[in-house]
Amino acid sequence: MKKPLLAALFLCILATPMVWADSAPKVEILPFSIHTMENLGYLSTQIPKELEKNLDREGAVASVGSVAVPERTDPARMDIQALRELGKKASADYLVWGSFSKVGNRYSLDAKVLSTYVQSPIKAAYVEGYGMETLMGKVGELSKDVASKVLGRKTVMDIKVLGNSRIESDAIIEKIKTKKGDMYSPGAMADDIRAIFAMGYFEDIRVESQETAGGVIITFTVLEKPTLHMIKLVGNKKIEDEDILAAMDISRGSILNIRRIEDNINKVRELYKEENYHNAKVTYEIVPYKEHLSDLEINIEEGKKVMIEEIAFEGNEAFSDRKLKKVMKTSEKGFFSWITDSGVLNAEDLRQDGARLNQFYHNHGYVEASISEPEVQVDGESIHILVKIKEGAQYKVGRISLSTPDGESLILPQDDILEPLLTGKETGKVFSRETVQKDILTLSDLYMDQGYAYAEIYPAIRPDRERLEVDITFNITKGPEVYYEKIIITGNTKTREKVIRRELPIQEQALYNGSLMKRGVRNLVRLDFFEDVKVDTVKGSDENKMILKINVKEKPTGAFMFGGGYSNTDDAFGMVSIGQKNLFGRGQSLDLKAQMGGSSSKFSMSFTEPWLFDSRLTAGADLYNWTRDYDTYTRDRVGGTLSLGYPIWNYTRAYVSYAYDISDINDISVYASDLVWAVEGENVESSIMGTIAYDSRNKSFNATKGSYHKASVQYAGGPMGGDLAFTKYVAESGWLFPLFWDTVFFAHGKAGFVEENKSHGYLPTYERFYLGGINSMRGYTWEDLSPEDDDGALIGGNKFVQFNLEFHFPLVKEAGLIGLAFYDTGDVYNNGELVNLQKLRESWGFGIRWYSPVGPIRLERGYIIDPQGDEDSDGRWEFTMGGAF
Repeated sequence: MKKPLLAALFLCILATPMVWADSAPKVEILPFSIHTMENLGYLSTQIPKELEKNLDREGAVASVGSVAVPERTDPARMDIQALRELGKKASADYLVWGSFSKVGNRYSLDAKVLSTYVQSPIKAAYVEGYGMETLMGKVGELSKDVASKVLGRKTVMDIKVLGNSRIESDAIIEKIKTKKGDMYSPGAMADDIRAIFAMGYFEDIRVESQETAGGVIITFTVLEKPTLHMIKLVGNKKIEDEDILAAMDISRGSILNIRRIEDNINKVRELYKEENYHNAKVTYEIVPYKEHLSDLEINIEEGKKVMIEEIAFEGNEAFSDRKLKKVMKTSEKGFFSWITDSGVLNAEDLRQDGARLNQFYHNHGYVEASISEPEVQVDGESIHILVKIKEGAQYKVGRISLSTPDGESLILPQDDILEPLLTGKETGKVFSRETVQKDILTLSDLYMDQGYAYAEIYPAIRPDRERLEVDITFNITKGPEVYYEKIIITGNTKTREKVIRRELPIQEQALYNGSLMKRGVRNLVRLDFFEDVKVDTVKGSDENKMILKINVKEKPTGAFMFGGGYSNTDDAFGMVSIGQKNLFGRGQSLDLKAQMGGSSSKFSMSFTEPWLFDSRLTAGADLYNWTRDYDTYTRDRVGGTLSLGYPIWNYTRAYVSYAYDISDINDISVYASDLVWAVEGENVESSIMGTIAYDSRNKSFNATKGSYHKASVQYAGGPMGGDLAFTKYVAESGWLFPLFWDTVFFAHGKAGFVEENKSHGYLPTYERFYLGGINSMRGYTWEDLSPEDDDGALIGGNKFVQFNLEFHFPLVKEAGLIGLAFYDTGDVYNNGELVNLQKLRESWGFGIRWYSPVGPIRLERGYIIDPQGDEDSDGRWEFTMGGAF
């Protein structure tokens, strides 16, 4: 195998002229004449100098200015004999002169070559070009043509590559400058060899030229480097093979290039540093496998993980080290470092910590504070970090003002604009940049809601070092009022366009409103018809027009589910349902459901039209057949409901519904109360209900923010007909408060009151109130909290109160699995009893909730606080599939 040294030696030989200096023709280049209206006279000597350099490189001995041309004499107008005399004076074998002509951007170069001693005709060379930036390149082309005439060069007839087995010949030829049809130049061969070496695939390269009658044949003979057969990793335990290989950009089949191998070894070292193995040693060895194949063996000594021992601060006086450390994500090694990330150095986190500290100081009035880049020192098996701080003085909020360009007015009186700003309420308090940013958003929303979609707002913050106050001026450029020129909806392959448009509280040709546009997007998301909703705004045909583009991605809205399980209320049960919440793409919903369990069976059908007659009026219809076994009787029900709803405020709808129910009370136990025996047989209930409901939750199950409130009044009997007669009032309220680490606090309250309308009918026990079970008071048996008659039978109450407090925390966030701890309290009261909030029944417990593929699942265990009588004090598990309260 030939060594690379031979190739280097060959390069040195090629770097010298291939024609001996004594035999190289001497060429004298005369000034070129310039023909153009532009001031380009300098080219008269610049072009000859460029020709001189190029001809020397081609193997001639060129010179400029060795002989003087008679003043104001154009060589082109001299006779041949006079020109030859000039050549003899310069001791030149050849004389070259020419001209440069330019019209517009197009130019031409014309050169003449005359032999001084041989009586031969003048030879011509000619090139054209466009644009002065190409001139020197064209002079190079002209030089090759002149050189071929001076040196008697032949053209390159063919270029061959030998010795290559893996690298295509065309790929090699593509890299060299010499091309088939060019004039052969020995000087260019050195550049071509360098270009082939730069590919990184070859250990040795030789070049040969063969002259034939038709021209020169150039042959490059190459010796390829070995191919990488396999990468072997030895000694790595803390970082997996696939992670190390993923960090490298060489793999099996790569050409063995020492420079690339070194680069990849450094990448492995950096990977170990990122994982805090700063003392890891990484070396490599190339092991021959067989002909043209070698293995790369990477040997790793990982060492111990280096942890952050200390984070120190220099220059902090206003805040303690402990306070500043809490601001940073990077932390020192702690007792639980083996299960947490404390003490682990992450370069990106540390870089961001500098910004966090800077923001912290600026949010506490230190507007001139600066934080240096943290200094990291690795000392053996520990890391020490030093953060240098220049605090400066603390500033308070000074004067707040608004500014607009000349001639531009505010959209509201200045006091009205300043009123919602937080900075305006903090005059004299410590300045905070975060508060200023919030005010910028407030002003932007204010202007965008008035149609100024392109309003620009930026604050001018001026610290006054004498008063130690920051004066803030909000500079406002409102721009033009903007109108929606078009609203373009795309991506809806199933959902009809009007279903989407009716959810948007904005219209084409209407004035832009940022809040309404955001509300429209929320409405589309809450439909739950789409996987994704993307909004883009582009300028329209005029500066005051905007095109709103809404792109939706449809998702399946039909569902067929079947399954079974166990719940505390229904024992073992089976369930099958078919539902479509976007029926025929019209936004209507239809659900058919059947559920059969040990204590109940229910068949139901429901239909909802959310936009009746293309108005915001919602209409719904429900039919059901329901049999349920209670402790002391069985209730067979057949009925239905018709309802109408209408939005009255944001997130608020009013409903009115009519219900008709026929209940057959049978299989009554001897232990049943007299109230149950009183309604034995068929009972007809005809009622009307009015409801107001507010719901701003981000989702119906496992919600993380928002609230919902509901109040309803149900009236049965009297003019409505039927056997039952009562008026029932129920109100409830639920609040969700996002906390730290994706946790949520939930507070819920509910109360109800029912009274019998004796003159029109009666109130059955099943329309009275009961508590107990997973949807009210967990830990208690289902509907076990109830007043009793004289025989101890449960008869229900005519009023109740219920309160629930929950703390939610994520278990598997991606899967929608959460854990919770809860506290429930409440009670049920009979006629004549007063609600006593001091003596409510209580329970506590914990559980999990999961929005599974077959629906929401709740598994919770409740413990009664201060159990009474035969109540279970050991706690009880409760399970259900369905919605939450």
